[in-house]
Amino acid sequence: MSLTASEVLLQELGVTDPEEIDAEAVAWHVGITVKYRSLDGCEARILGYGNKAVVTVHSDRPEPRQRFSLAHELGHWHHHRGRAFICRSEEIGGQGVKRPEVEKVADAYAANLLMPWYLFSPQALAIKRPTFGEIRNLASIFKTSFTATAIRYVESNASPVMIVCHGRNGRKWFKRSRDIPERWFPRDDLDADSYAFDVLFGDRGEHAPALIDASAWFNRHEADRYEVREQTISIGSGEILTLLHISDEEMLAEISNQKGW
Repeated sequence: MSLTASEVLLQELGVTDPEEIDAEAVAWHVGITVKYRSLDGCEARILGYGNKAVVTVHSDRPEPRQRFSLAHELGHWHHHRGRAFICRSEEIGGQGVKRPEVEKVADAYAANLLMPWYLFSPQALAIKRPTFGEIRNLASIFKTSFTATAIRYVESNASPVMIVCHGRNGRKWFKRSRDIPERWFPRDDLDADSYAFDVLFGDRGEHAPALIDASAWFNRHEADRYEVREQTISIGSGEILTLLHISDEEMLAEISNQKGW
């Protein structure tokens, strides 16, 4: 896999460990001054002229959010120089919403900067059984938010997993690893027998990993032949995040056959 623009920059700076990823140092290297202020109505903004710019980051946010917001603005500086951006909360790291393409590009740059594949992939591949506990550990190592790290883990394709976000009105968004065929599409609604249902509508903040019939998550006629490992956690604002790990050997074999492996 070729290096992304973010990774090239990190390697220019000699970054060989997650502890060495300093978004402010990267900003200084590319001619950006970083300021932290209380902002009204946005998470961060960038104003530039020539080869210099100033990024202002909302100071009343957790450190992982501040780092991602700064990295997002660095993405704008790299890809969209010459334009001014004032980025609202839903435009930075948002999922399941219609956002301008420029914001998605800046998000990708930010993820590659804070969780570069050449450092993230070895950590992800070392995980034998994916759980939210393991993802929390990755988030601690890379100093990134829980949700952003979960998405990155899925994108790493280290295991056949899917994450699904639900609110009280149904599914909001989902991500699946490349090894899971597109026909395995999660249900819009939550099955009342799922552990996720108990977390969303009950008083549990989290449910430990447990096997459940795949039919609780997939509207496919063959789903009732398989089991998946489900773990669900509340992420606040009336939303839950579910990690689905396909660990059923027969289901894995069927997926492999469908892909021609």
